[in-house]
Amino acid sequence: MNESENRKIEIRSAVQKRLGKIGTHLFLSLWGIIVLFPFYWMILTSVKSYGSYNSEYVPKFFTLAPTMDNYITAFTAVPLARYFFNTFVFTVVTTAIMMFVVILSAFAFARLDFKGKDILFSMFLSLMMIPNELVIITNFVTITNLDLRNTFLGLILPSVTSVFYIYLLKENFEQIPEELYKAAKVDGTSDFRYLWKVMLPISKPTIITIIILKVIECWNSYVWPRLITDDSNYFLVSNGIQEIRENGFGRENVPAMMAAVVVISVPLVVLFLIFRRKIMAGVARGGTKG
Repeated sequence: MNESENRKIEIRSAVQKRLGKIGTHLFLSLWGIIVLFPFYWMILTSVKSYGSYNSEYVPKFFTLAPTMDNYITAFTAVPLARYFFNTFVFTVVTTAIMMFVVILSAFAFARLDFKGKDILFSMFLSLMMIPNELVIITNFVTITNLDLRNTFLGLILPSVTSVFYIYLLKENFEQIPEELYKAAKVDGTSDFRYLWKVMLPISKPTIITIIILKVIECWNSYVWPRLITDDSNYFLVSNGIQEIRENGFGRENVPAMMAAVVVISVPLVVLFLIFRRKIMAGVARGGTKG
């Protein structure tokens, strides 16, 4: 094979690589547009006036007269600020209690030896096969019998544990060499001190991931708050969105509802952007062994 043929092969290979990169970038760009379009449509709708939105027989992908009136309506039509505060309290308290339960449970299954541990953990994992919808009525009856409807405690209690998060953190704890635990026990270190000083710092990415996922879950909670509360003093933002949607002078006030959704989504988007690297690292670390 002479030099000119080698050159042609190199050029052909370079062209194929370049075309492959162009195709990949085009695909990713198209996919990005598809993923981001609902967010664009949400923001666009939030700056359309109520009248112009309802007069559009064919949806328009732009507006020449943006308005911020819908954001004002979102906070004046319903006490959205109070719903924000309720959601913040619900999210912080639920996440804090759940992390306490999850960390101790994961540590027990990962490092402690007790009779029936494997059988108990297998039974525990089997709970993941039960859809939440099947237990929501049981939770409702239990909370009602305890006279905890329309209370923060009634909102919080059914969400203070998670089999999946315990499993995720347990897998992460088990990646830490057991020799460290045995050496710490020889030195007289207590289990709680070993957990606090060794395991939690090493597992920080996974713990941050679990916290953020739980915050998003609580912030977006809809079915349980709607079911267990009928007192507006305990409504969350999900209740507020529904109220705003119905405040449309005989028609659905979709622009005001979209404005509320934009405001509600901002904290979650900011939280994800700040910790996105740790989220990816935590999920990847928790999903690998060895």
